Amino acid sequence: MSLAETIATSEPGRPEQVSTRIAFFIAGFGTAAWAPLVPFAKARAGIEDGALGLLLLCLGAGSIIAMPVAGGLAARFGCRRVLVVATLVICLTLPLLAVVSDLVLLGLVLFVFGAGVGSLDCTVNIQAVIVERASGRAMMSGFHGLFSVGGIAGAGGVSVALMLGASPLLASLGVVVLILAALFRAAPDLLPYGATGDGPAFAVPHGIVLFIGILCFVMFLTEGAVLDWSAVFLNSVHGVDPAYAGLGYAAFATTMTIGRLTGDRLVRSIRPSTVIALGALCAAAGLALATLGQSWIVGLAGYALVGAGCANIVPVLYSAVGRQKVMPEHVAVPAISTLGYAGILAGPAAIGFVAHGSSLSIAFLIVALLLVGVAASGRLLNEGGDR
Repeated sequence: MSLAETIATSEPGRPEQVSTRIAFFIAGFGTAAWAPLVPFAKARAGIEDGALGLLLLCLGAGSIIAMPVAGGLAARFGCRRVLVVATLVICLTLPLLAVVSDLVLLGLVLFVFGAGVGSLDCTVNIQAVIVERASGRAMMSGFHGLFSVGGIAGAGGVSVALMLGASPLLASLGVVVLILAALFRAAPDLLPYGATGDGPAFAVPHGIVLFIGILCFVMFLTEGAVLDWSAVFLNSVHGVDPAYAGLGYAAFATTMTIGRLTGDRLVRSIRPSTVIALGALCAAAGLALATLGQSWIVGLAGYALVGAGCANIVPVLYSAVGRQKVMPEHVAVPAISTLGYAGILAGPAAIGFVAHGSSLSIAFLIVALLLVGVAASGRLLNEGGDR
């Protein structure tokens, strides 16, 4: 049976929608499970903070390099095969990250782990674009909401296991068992094909795809800023105890998750460009409030607003990629995913550079201005997506 015949006889329906949600959960769960293991890896390797920062770049490098490769492989072999292999790579490397102490080997394992994460993230978004289009209604926010739920479950579950006395290896093996169980449930209904259409396996983004990628860069930069710097800001500016300074990101992640799980109804009721404009303005206002507010409680409220504002913008942008006709999906989705990851990697470092030259408050306000730019640019996003 040809690829066209396969697609015609297997139009995505409810089973594929469920499998897509599970795959997003796996992506968030497996990625976030690494976060609580970072201090243990740092201690085993005997490295300082600076060396740890360079080491963590291996994860990002693996993800960015793997994304365009995964897009091409999904187009050739189907989403199911790429998603299964990427998930198995995560399952094989996560326990190694819990025991490896040699610095070079740890960097190599992190690179492979990052490649699995990047391949999974890219391919599940390709499947989501196909499934959403077949459904004829907005579903992307809900899909991404499951990623957020998986992230909370992964980081929280491993943290609880470690607090109860489990070793890093035992905690990571528990994660692997749960991931494999979820994969076993989802695999039969993952798409046996990928995005169709002519075009190269790799291409520099251009036209509307480049525009969407730049917006993704700013949104992921914002998320990285809150993730890496909100606790530092609450501690250094408002004097919040380090043990509680993480509440800023918790407030952000909570409202983002709720916003995404309930966002599909919002996206169906108003124009996508309006979602982008209102969401970016809400996030900009929240970041300004968190930065200029006179108390840490106001800061928490500000970070909560940032999460609510950011919640549905990236899902709307991925949906727009599914409508555009400038580049094939198997090239366009990896392109905007790569730009997004670049924002997560480069953004926090740029904020540190600005903070060193002026102040952390100025750095946050610059991000707020970028969000205002996203709000102003969102109306330029062609609803037809064909420019």
